[in-house]
Formats: sequence, C-alpha cells, structure tokens
Amino acid sequence: MDLKTLFRSLDLEIAAVSGGDLAVHSPIDGAEIARVATHDAAALDAMVTGAEAAFATWRLVPPPKRGELVRLFGDELRRAREPLGRLVAVETGKILPEGIGEVQEMIDICDFAVGLSRQLYGLTIASERPGHRMMETWHPLGPVGVISAFNFPVAVWAWNAALAFVCGDPVLWKPSEKTPLCALACQALLRCAMARCDGLAPAVAAGLSQIVIGGREVGAALVADRRMPLISATGSSAMGRAVGPAVAQRLGRSLLELGGNNAMIVAPSADLDLAQRAILFAAVGTAGQRCTSLRRLIVHEDVRAGLVARLKTAYASIPVGSPLEPSALVGPLIDRRAFEAMQKALKQAAAEGGTVTGGERVLEDRYPDAFYVRPAIVEMPGQTAIVTEETFAPILYVMGYRELDEAIALHNGVAQGLASCIFTDDLREAEAFLGPAGSDCGIVNVNIGPSGAEIGGAFGGEKDTGGGRESGSDAWKSYMRRATNTINYFRDLPLAQGIVFGTD
Repeated sequence: MDLKTLFRSLDLEIAAVSGGDLAVHSPIDGAEIARVATHDAAALDAMVTGAEAAFATWRLVPPPKRGELVRLFGDELRRAREPLGRLVAVETGKILPEGIGEVQEMIDICDFAVGLSRQLYGLTIASERPGHRMMETWHPLGPVGVISAFNFPVAVWAWNAALAFVCGDPVLWKPSEKTPLCALACQALLRCAMARCDGLAPAVAAGLSQIVIGGREVGAALVADRRMPLISATGSSAMGRAVGPAVAQRLGRSLLELGGNNAMIVAPSADLDLAQRAILFAAVGTAGQRCTSLRRLIVHEDVRAGLVARLKTAYASIPVGSPLEPSALVGPLIDRRAFEAMQKALKQAAAEGGTVTGGERVLEDRYPDAFYVRPAIVEMPGQTAIVTEETFAPILYVMGYRELDEAIALHNGVAQGLASCIFTDDLREAEAFLGPAGSDCGIVNVNIGPSGAEIGGAFGGEKDTGGGRESGSDAWKSYMRRATNTINYFRDLPLAQGIVFGTD
C-alpha cells in the first residue's frame, strides 16, 4: 500500500500532509514521507478559546450521551485498525503487529470509557448532624492538554482523550513532532465519528478535539496557559521537571508519565523458559523504545550463567529488519540521535566493567539513512552509574544477586519507578516483592514481564516517573473536579463538631 492510498484509507486529506513547514521522516529508511503545517502562539490561543467554547456546552451533555461519541469513535478505529496500525509502523518504526496492537489499545480504552460514562460515581457519606446527608459529586474539569511521545503515538492520547471526553472535557493534543501524521489520522477518524453523532453542537464539533503541531515552544505555551486546568504529559523525566513546575506555578494540575528503568528479578525457582520469553518481548520489543522496556535483569547467581547463555543464543537469532516485513521482530531506532545515545551508553558500560554482546549497527548498506541495531546484552559487575540511567534503546544490563533483600535493593536503587517484575515459584518471594518493602514501582508483576499493560488497570509510576495514572481503574478522577455536598432536610441548623454559635 503506497502512502497516498494509506492516507486516504484513514480519511486524511492529502493537502493536510503536504506543503507544510515540518518535514516528517520514516525511521524505516529515513525518507521524507510528508510535510505538515505547524502552529504558532496565535493559533494556539484560538484553539484554547475554541476548547473553552466546546466545554461550555459539552459539560452539560449527560455522560452516557458523551459516551456515545466515544463508542462511535471506537467503531471507526475498528474499521481503521490495520491501516492506522500500518501508519504507526511507518512513522515510528515499530513492527506492524505492535502498531496494530497499539490501535487495539485505543479500541479497548474506548470500550472502557463507554462503560465508565455510566459509572462516574460519588460517595454517600454519613453525617454527624441529624437531618443531614453528605455526598460527593464529580463535575467536568475543563480543557485538557495532552503532550505525547513518539513511541506510542496514538494509544497514550486515546488513554487520555477517551476518559476526558466522557468526563466532559475537551482535549488539545500536542503530539511529538516526530509523529504528527498519526495524530492527524486520529483526528480525521474522530471527525468521522462526530459526523455520525446525533445532536452534536457546532461549538463542540469545532473545539472538542484539536491538534497542536510544533516543537518545544508551542508545547511550553500550552503548558503555561491558565485556561488549561490539566496538562497530561508523557516523555522523559527531564521534560517532566520542566512541565511540572510550570503547571504548578499557575496552580494547575499535571499528570506526568515519565521515564522508566524497569527491572526483572529472576529467582532460583523461576520457570526459565517463561522468563526467557518475557525477557525477549520486554527488552527488544519496539527496539527498546518503550517506557516499560526491560532494562535491568537481576538474576540469582545459581541460574545466572545458564540464563545469560540462553539469552545470547536467542538474541543472535532475532530478526532485525523493516517493521513492515512479516519476519521482523525488531525494527529501527527512531533516528540518529537515538543510535548515538545507545552507542555512548554501551561505551560507558564497557568502561565501567561491562561485557557487551551485540549493540552494533546493522543493515546500513540497505538503509544508509536509517538506524537498525542488534539488541545488546551487557553483563555488569554491579549497578554502576550507566545502569541507573534510562537509555531509550535495546540494552539489557545483567547483574547477579544472592539474597532477595539484595535483589530488591538493587531493583529499587534507581530514580525511576514505573514497571517491575519477579519470576519465582516461591509464594513468599512473590508476596514480599508485592508488599510494602518490595518493589517501589507503580506496576508490580509476578511471572509476567514489565511491558504490555492492560487498559483495565491504572498505568503509571512513582519517583522520577512522575506519579501520574492514566487509562483504567479510577484514573478518570484526574479529569474531573470533586465537590463535597451537604444537604440539610431538617428545620434545625446543628453545626459540626458540636459547635454552638449564637445568643438564643
């Protein structure tokens, strides 16, 4: 399928992806595939004004009716599942099954949000005063700014947008400047859903969902705008350190999904076949460019040598190639900068005593302007400085341990706290890892890798990962404001805490 046909299958107008000032390149071969127009501060100001107008009407629409739009959007995604997944592969370099799987995540969160639209529950609270009732009510918050990263160019927006829409909030989405086509395609599909949604007010249709394209400057303007009560930002911890204080300075809310330096502990009782399969998917999938990628492997000394030997054999046979080829399991890194960061990290690891297997550039003759690499295994003498850093590349650092407490200390001894796992058949070890003295991450798994979270559970982490939660569970509360209500249905006016006020 050529690109023009692909764009048309996603209801993307060719004019929208040609003639702009931002060149879009595919990491598959480095070729320019489109040009899109960027937005300046004046354009952003008009978008925020449009979002405010949409909010004034959308917040009054009953939540189940808001859910109907999300249901229709889910239908559009089902129709476009393969072509949108292909566009994800073309624009990010992840293999086609992963691209299609990312679209499936969007469909899943739409289903979740439709059900949620009838379950925005508040509590009924016992009052200490006779003739009184207390309760909580939840109301729409306002326009939400979503800043997403290149590696999940559609799913992360959908996690936010589907919940925001049913909660009554418009969304302004600033995608990565590396993946604007996916955002424009999602917007086109949402427009199709809007056209099928009965009774959608013109202001809502115009301002409920808008795409902001540009670099750091327009992102900073979005973050600083006081009319945006919530900024949901996904990216590096460094980005979060800039976004968080900027939003806090104006007393807004931020939902931060930042870096991950995820680890797996492999205990002596572990099923090594199961662990090996989990390691391969988590460490090399998306060419190591997931926030939940496995980066540190902490293996009991009794099984370390055998497991490492098995992994080296498996790594040597991993098919690296174009993500559109059915045989490929690992596609390219996003760009030259990512490749150079990987090589710098491997060089530092070797200087710190590591033994490096793999990591070299491949397919350079076939794709001179793209950056394919062999995933790397680095056997380390301990958790050195480079191991504590997150390098967005397929590098797996391997360390050993003797006692579980030692392994947990290594596991928690990094700044990030996103995803974690242990492979063990020992119930006591599993429960210790899940408990308060175990993993300090937001995602804690047993006998399953750190990647591949389902939308039913809230996604996010602690420490330098930012503390935000997206997707399932009660993450919807981030997109609403809570009111505590007290209703007096007696004719007396008793005060709380037994206070008596007055001269009667």
